[in-house]
Amino acid sequence: MKKFLKRWGIGKTDEMEQYIAFKAQRNALIFLLIALAVWTLYEAYKVFAFHTMLNPVPCFLLTGASCIQFFSEAIMSHNAVKGDEDSPKASDLSKTILISAVVLAITMIIANIVVILMVIE
Repeated sequence: MKKFLKRWGIGKTDEMEQYIAFKAQRNALIFLLIALAVWTLYEAYKVFAFHTMLNPVPCFLLTGASCIQFFSEAIMSHNAVKGDEDSPKASDLSKTILISAVVLAITMIIANIVVILMVIE
């Protein structure tokens, strides 16, 4: 199997290839976050300007992608400095996750209230 993968150029990557792949992934993430933010703002504009129904898909995708990126980074950095004495404690990570969950819940409640008010009108 190794010979087959090597023939196609698939195998262990060196540090330069990993760096290039990480830069490309970062650029793709930035593009997607900007595109989703623009789409979310456009949907919000349509709701307020033309009184149409809210399309929550871009907002959910933007929130989900941002949360996954934030939590992945927080967990990986926490695991990288786990045994270090100068590193932040595990409770800091728990507090961050709890605060993020509360902010997300409040955002969803406000979005639901806006939708209900739009339906009532």
